[in-house]
Amino acid sequence: MKNNIGNAGKSSRLAFTEHPYSRIAGIDEVGRGPLAGPVVACAIVIPDAAACKYLKDSKLLSPAARLKAYDYLQEHALSYGIGIVDEHTIDTINIRNATMRAMEQALSMLHHEVELVLIDGNMKIHTTLPQETIVGGDRLHLSISSASIIAKVYRDIIMERYAEQYPEYGFDKHKGYGTRKHVQALLKYGPCPIHRRSFLNNIFSGQQKFGFND
Repeated sequence: MKNNIGNAGKSSRLAFTEHPYSRIAGIDEVGRGPLAGPVVACAIVIPDAAACKYLKDSKLLSPAARLKAYDYLQEHALSYGIGIVDEHTIDTINIRNATMRAMEQALSMLHHEVELVLIDGNMKIHTTLPQETIVGGDRLHLSISSASIIAKVYRDIIMERYAEQYPEYGFDKHKGYGTRKHVQALLKYGPCPIHRRSFLNNIFSGQQKFGFND
Protein backbone atom coordinates (compact mmCIF):
# COMPACT_ATOMS: atom_id res chain seq x y z
CA MET A 1 0.00 0.00 0.00
CA LYS A 2 1.26 3.46 -0.86
CA ASN A 3 1.87 5.63 2.18
CA ASN A 4 0.00 8.70 1.01
CA ILE A 5 -2.80 10.51 2.79
CA GLY A 6 -5.42 9.80 0.15
CA ASN A 7 -4.91 6.06 0.23
CA ALA A 8 -4.78 6.01 4.01
CA GLY A 9 -8.18 7.67 4.19
CA LYS A 10 -9.65 5.41 1.53
CA SER A 11 -8.53 2.17 3.18
CA SER A 12 -9.78 3.42 6.55
CA ARG A 13 -13.26 4.17 5.22
CA LEU A 14 -13.41 0.77 3.54
CA ALA A 15 -12.47 -0.87 6.83
CA PHE A 16 -15.57 0.59 8.45
CA THR A 17 -17.82 -1.21 5.99
CA GLU A 18 -16.37 -4.63 6.84
CA HIS A 19 -18.05 -4.69 10.27
CA PRO A 20 -21.73 -4.58 11.25
CA TYR A 21 -20.78 -1.99 13.84
CA SER A 22 -20.90 1.79 13.82
CA ARG A 23 -19.30 2.44 17.20
CA ILE A 24 -15.72 1.26 16.86
CA ALA A 25 -12.87 2.00 19.26
CA GLY A 26 -9.34 1.92 17.88
CA ILE A 27 -6.43 1.18 20.20
CA ASP A 28 -2.72 1.64 19.70
CA GLU A 29 0.31 2.01 21.95
CA VAL A 30 3.62 3.83 21.88
CA GLY A 31 6.74 3.12 23.87
CA ARG A 32 7.29 -0.63 24.00
CA GLY A 33 10.90 -0.36 22.85
CA PRO A 34 12.52 2.59 24.66
CA LEU A 35 15.06 2.21 27.44
CA ALA A 36 13.30 4.83 29.54
CA GLY A 37 9.89 6.23 30.32
CA PRO A 38 6.36 4.82 30.24
CA VAL A 39 4.38 2.90 27.69
CA VAL A 40 1.34 4.91 26.59
CA ALA A 41 -1.83 3.69 24.90
CA CYS A 42 -4.83 5.45 23.43
CA ALA A 43 -8.35 4.21 22.80
CA ILE A 44 -10.46 6.45 20.60
CA VAL A 45 -13.89 6.59 19.00
CA ILE A 46 -14.18 8.89 16.01
CA PRO A 47 -16.97 9.70 13.58
CA ASP A 48 -16.39 8.46 10.05
CA ALA A 49 -16.50 12.11 9.00
CA ALA A 50 -13.19 12.54 10.82
CA ALA A 51 -11.41 11.04 7.82
CA CYS A 52 -9.33 14.06 6.96
CA LYS A 53 -6.03 14.88 5.35
CA TYR A 54 -4.23 14.90 8.72
CA LEU A 55 -4.89 11.30 9.68
CA LYS A 56 -2.60 8.37 9.03
CA ASP A 57 -0.12 6.28 11.01
CA SER A 58 1.74 8.59 13.43
CA LYS A 59 5.10 7.19 12.25
CA LEU A 60 4.38 8.49 8.75
CA LEU A 61 3.71 12.06 9.86
CA SER A 62 6.20 14.85 10.41
CA PRO A 63 6.18 16.28 13.97
CA ALA A 64 4.32 19.38 12.76
CA ALA A 65 1.70 17.35 10.89
CA ARG A 66 1.32 15.04 13.87
CA LEU A 67 0.55 17.98 16.15
CA LYS A 68 -2.07 19.25 13.71
CA ALA A 69 -3.68 15.82 13.66
CA TYR A 70 -3.54 15.66 17.46
CA ASP A 71 -5.35 18.98 17.78
CA TYR A 72 -7.89 17.92 15.16
CA LEU A 73 -8.64 14.67 16.98
CA GLN A 74 -9.02 16.37 20.33
CA GLU A 75 -11.69 18.53 18.77
CA HIS A 76 -13.50 15.91 16.68
CA ALA A 77 -13.19 12.61 18.56
CA LEU A 78 -16.39 11.34 20.13
CA SER A 79 -14.29 10.10 23.06
CA TYR A 80 -10.74 9.05 23.80
CA GLY A 81 -8.85 7.67 26.77
CA ILE A 82 -5.17 7.48 27.65
CA GLY A 83 -3.49 4.65 29.54
CA ILE A 84 -0.02 5.11 31.05
CA VAL A 85 2.13 2.45 32.69
CA ASP A 86 5.40 3.68 34.15
CA GLU A 87 8.89 2.24 33.94
CA HIS A 88 8.78 0.73 37.43
CA THR A 89 5.67 -1.27 36.61
CA ILE A 90 7.20 -2.32 33.28
CA ASP A 91 10.16 -3.77 35.18
CA THR A 92 7.81 -5.56 37.58
CA ILE A 93 5.29 -7.14 35.21
CA ASN A 94 7.26 -7.02 31.88
CA ILE A 95 6.59 -4.88 28.84
CA ARG A 96 3.98 -7.15 27.29
CA ASN A 97 1.77 -7.12 30.36
CA ALA A 98 2.41 -3.41 30.86
CA THR A 99 1.30 -2.72 27.30
CA MET A 100 -1.90 -4.72 27.82
CA ARG A 101 -2.57 -2.82 31.04
CA ALA A 102 -2.10 0.54 29.32
CA MET A 103 -4.52 -0.44 26.54
CA GLU A 104 -7.09 -1.71 29.02
CA GLN A 105 -6.80 1.51 31.03
CA ALA A 106 -7.31 3.58 27.89
CA LEU A 107 -10.38 1.59 26.88
CA SER A 108 -11.91 1.90 30.36
CA MET A 109 -11.71 5.70 30.13
CA LEU A 110 -13.95 6.01 27.07
CA HIS A 111 -17.22 7.83 27.69
CA HIS A 112 -18.96 6.53 24.59
CA GLU A 113 -20.69 3.26 23.81
CA VAL A 114 -18.43 0.84 21.96
CA GLU A 115 -19.53 -2.18 19.93
CA LEU A 116 -16.16 -3.34 18.62
CA VAL A 117 -12.52 -2.81 19.62
CA LEU A 118 -9.81 -2.81 16.95
CA ILE A 119 -6.27 -3.22 18.29
CA ASP A 120 -3.05 -2.64 16.40
CA GLY A 121 -0.82 -5.71 16.46
CA ASN A 122 -1.62 -9.26 17.52
CA MET A 123 -2.16 -8.93 21.26
CA LYS A 124 -5.68 -9.18 22.64
CA ILE A 125 -6.66 -7.50 25.89
CA HIS A 126 -9.02 -8.34 28.73
CA THR A 127 -12.42 -6.93 27.80
CA THR A 128 -15.97 -8.19 27.48
CA LEU A 129 -16.32 -6.27 24.20
CA PRO A 130 -15.80 -7.96 20.82
CA GLN A 131 -12.24 -7.30 19.69
CA GLU A 132 -10.06 -7.83 16.66
CA THR A 133 -6.30 -7.51 16.38
CA ILE A 134 -4.87 -6.15 13.14
CA VAL A 135 -1.16 -6.36 12.36
CA GLY A 136 -0.25 -3.06 10.76
CA GLY A 137 -3.64 -1.68 11.74
CA ASP A 138 -2.24 1.80 12.26
CA ARG A 139 -1.87 2.00 8.47
CA LEU A 140 -5.11 0.24 7.63
CA HIS A 141 -7.85 1.58 9.87
CA LEU A 142 -8.68 5.18 10.63
CA SER A 143 -9.55 4.67 14.29
CA ILE A 144 -6.25 2.88 14.99
CA SER A 145 -4.31 5.54 13.09
CA SER A 146 -6.00 8.16 15.24
CA ALA A 147 -5.10 6.27 18.41
CA SER A 148 -1.47 6.07 17.30
CA ILE A 149 -1.34 9.84 16.82
CA ILE A 150 -2.78 10.65 20.23
CA ALA A 151 -0.55 8.11 22.00
CA LYS A 152 2.59 9.29 20.22
CA VAL A 153 2.09 13.00 20.93
CA TYR A 154 1.06 12.35 24.53
CA ARG A 155 4.15 10.25 25.23
CA ASP A 156 6.42 12.74 23.48
CA ILE A 157 5.13 15.46 25.81
CA ILE A 158 5.92 13.27 28.83
CA MET A 159 9.46 12.63 27.61
CA GLU A 160 10.04 16.31 26.83
CA ARG A 161 9.13 17.13 30.42
CA TYR A 162 11.55 14.49 31.63
CA ALA A 163 14.22 16.13 29.48
CA GLU A 164 13.89 19.24 31.62
CA GLN A 165 14.39 17.15 34.75
CA TYR A 166 17.24 15.04 33.35
CA PRO A 167 18.80 17.21 30.60
CA GLU A 168 22.00 15.17 30.25
CA TYR A 169 20.17 12.29 28.52
CA GLY A 170 18.47 14.20 25.67
CA PHE A 171 15.04 12.66 26.18
CA ASP A 172 13.50 15.49 24.14
CA LYS A 173 15.44 14.23 21.10
CA HIS A 174 15.16 10.43 21.21
CA LYS A 175 12.19 10.03 23.58
CA GLY A 176 13.98 7.29 25.50
CA TYR A 177 14.86 5.04 22.57
CA GLY A 178 18.29 3.44 22.45
CA THR A 179 20.08 5.81 20.12
CA ARG A 180 23.86 6.10 20.08
CA LYS A 181 23.76 9.39 22.01
CA HIS A 182 21.40 7.93 24.59
CA VAL A 183 23.65 4.93 25.18
CA GLN A 184 26.68 7.21 25.39
CA ALA A 185 24.90 9.27 28.04
CA LEU A 186 24.09 6.10 29.97
CA LEU A 187 27.73 5.04 29.88
CA LYS A 188 28.82 8.46 31.08
CA TYR A 189 26.18 9.25 33.71
CA GLY A 190 24.60 5.91 34.53
CA PRO A 191 20.82 5.45 34.59
CA CYS A 192 18.33 7.95 36.00
CA PRO A 193 15.11 7.06 37.85
CA ILE A 194 13.00 6.76 34.69
CA HIS A 195 15.23 4.17 32.99
CA ARG A 196 13.82 0.66 32.71
CA ARG A 197 16.04 -1.59 34.80
CA SER A 198 15.10 -4.80 33.01
CA PHE A 199 15.87 -3.29 29.61
CA LEU A 200 19.31 -2.05 30.60
CA ASN A 201 20.32 -5.27 32.29
CA ASN A 202 19.36 -7.25 29.21
CA ILE A 203 21.11 -4.94 26.76
CA PHE A 204 24.34 -4.51 28.68
CA SER A 205 24.61 -7.96 30.23
CA GLY A 206 28.23 -9.09 30.13
CA GLN A 207 29.40 -5.61 29.07
CA GLN A 208 28.55 -3.28 31.89
CA LYS A 209 26.31 -3.55 34.91
CA PHE A 210 24.58 -0.43 36.07
CA GLY A 211 23.68 0.36 39.64
CA PHE A 212 20.16 1.63 40.29
CA ASN A 213 18.88 3.83 43.06
CA ASP A 214 15.35 3.19 44.27
